[in-house]
Amino acid sequence: MPPGHGPGLALGALALGGFGIGLTEFVIAGLLPQVGSGLHVSEAAAGRLISGYALAVAVGAIALTAATAGLHRKAVLVGLVALFVAGNLLSAVAPGYEVMLLGRVVAALCHGSFFGIGSLVARRLVPPERASRAVAMMFAGLTVANVLGVPFGALVGDRWGWRATFWAITAIGLAALIAIAVLVPSWAGTAAPASSTDSADGGASRTGLRAQVHAFRSAQVWLTLAATALGYGGMFGAFSYIAYTLTRVTGFSDTDVAWLLVVYGTGLVAGNLAGGRGADRNRDLTLIVSLTGLAATLTLFGLLADSAAASVILIFLLGLFGFAAVPGMITRVTDEAGGVPLAASANVSASNIGNALGAWLGGLAISTGLGYTSPLYVGAGIALTGLAVMAYAARGCARPTPKDRAPHSESS
Repeated sequence: MPPGHGPGLALGALALGGFGIGLTEFVIAGLLPQVGSGLHVSEAAAGRLISGYALAVAVGAIALTAATAGLHRKAVLVGLVALFVAGNLLSAVAPGYEVMLLGRVVAALCHGSFFGIGSLVARRLVPPERASRAVAMMFAGLTVANVLGVPFGALVGDRWGWRATFWAITAIGLAALIAIAVLVPSWAGTAAPASSTDSADGGASRTGLRAQVHAFRSAQVWLTLAATALGYGGMFGAFSYIAYTLTRVTGFSDTDVAWLLVVYGTGLVAGNLAGGRGADRNRDLTLIVSLTGLAATLTLFGLLADSAAASVILIFLLGLFGFAAVPGMITRVTDEAGGVPLAASANVSASNIGNALGAWLGGLAISTGLGYTSPLYVGAGIALTGLAVMAYAARGCARPTPKDRAPHSESS
């Protein structure tokens, strides 16, 4: 890191962008009835504002990262946030459902690429031994948005209408755009040279599309992406139906669910920070412990779901272990891919594929009559599969920690 450039403000700017993007993702859940009524569409059509967003995230993460291959990363981040602002502005002024859906899709397109490319910029701001903590700092905005997103949307929407919520997110996006443009140093947006003999472009020539695709020849990249998808799938296989579990098995009221989700979100924040610190010390061990804890938590939750006290503790642990693997998975896949942005964005796509898989399998378990605790056991099974993949990957990787490697190397 060049002297005179403290990373705190730059990482804060990236976290602000993550916070705004996270709000856009989560806030709609609390606004869906208002939006559906205001746009005169059915519940199913309103629900597509959520599913359409998720699909656009998965597609956009790969497509936009590939399309911007070789461009300066800071400039790409500014452009992605501008796209995010445009999407939320469309949602705020949408005269009808089609424009609203378009706004959601436009905002979602930047999601995966922002976190993928942003994670590489974040780790450029700090020494190699703090790479995962820097990524965790950027993702802190997303985890805080998970805690505040639904209540924020409900509060603003109830007081000033659902459009006001999207105006507020647009303003947050503008603030993030300015902060990233001003506070993130230009040198952080260049690829780190693999050695002193590299070209003067700082390694940018290795970030072309061909070099990025070439990185996916590594089996470790695919194993890490699979572990990411399965880890997320385990968590969201259970979380997608957690309201049913808490109300129909544990006995909480519908109004209790709101504060229980805050408990879960607090676990996400804690897990993200702890996972980043742990991954900088021993990354593969941290990932294995996280997935083990997730599988154990889901199993215990299924067994103790009728206990209110146990459920409060376990929903916190669900968030804690569920997100503790995120910083390490991001740095692992980018290291194994030689630092190419497409790998980091593919990790975000993998997580969304895992979300969809887990939610589908959890819903299938309920529909076949296995009860409202069945998604917890389904999630535990998916997480155990992810643990097996991660253990196999760790065994085959001769360089287990970031300190023993060249984390910023982007040579193939």
